[in-house]
Amino acid sequence: MAFAGITLFSHILPVIFGFFGVLLLISGTLDENKYKFSIGIVLFVLAAILPYIILRFLLL
Repeated sequence: MAFAGITLFSHILPVIFGFFGVLLLISGTLDENKYKFSIGIVLFVLAAILPYIILRFLLL
């Protein structure tokens, strides 16, 4: 049953986090809003790193 979350954490959530991260990066840059920009950076980094962290524990 540990394999039920693999697709969610490897394909769905990273795309959503990455998409909204890029949107917030662009919006924060154009509006010169540092809060939006920093949230965009955090979401984009989470989209890149989170699957490796979570899938390591799901596949053990």
